[in-house]
Amino acid sequence: MPTCAVSHAQSSVADRSKMKSIRVLLVDDHFLVRQGLRKYLSHYLDIELVGEATDGEEAVNLTDLLKPDVVVMDIYMPRMNGIEATRSIMRKHPHLQVIGLSFYVGNGNREAFLDAGACLLLEKGTAHKHLPHAIYQAVDKSLDAGLPGHRSLA
Repeated sequence: MPTCAVSHAQSSVADRSKMKSIRVLLVDDHFLVRQGLRKYLSHYLDIELVGEATDGEEAVNLTDLLKPDVVVMDIYMPRMNGIEATRSIMRKHPHLQVIGLSFYVGNGNREAFLDAGACLLLEKGTAHKHLPHAIYQAVDKSLDAGLPGHRSLA
């Protein structure tokens, strides 16, 4: 299972400027949530929003097509929920990082999302505060996973 930990340590701006932009697919059935997160993430020049999906099925298809580095996924959506979509995406793309979003992080949702392969579940009400750093951390963990001697914390 992929892991990403949101910590207070941040990569330096110089380190990130050497990297290519981080390709993000945003998945949520609520237009206003997508619009708000899109606008917020647009302030980060090294985060490139490559697409948006409104349900889990569309997320699976767009992940195959767009090859994002990170998928930011709502948990409750029509046709296919975020947990099922994450499980499907991780079977095909095991090194991809999925960050979950939900208003309801309790009631087993966190465990179910993480068991499906997500690296983190953020509470939607405060996601804007933590999402950019979570994206950076997810990509840093993904890059570290390819290094010799790296040991996953999962």
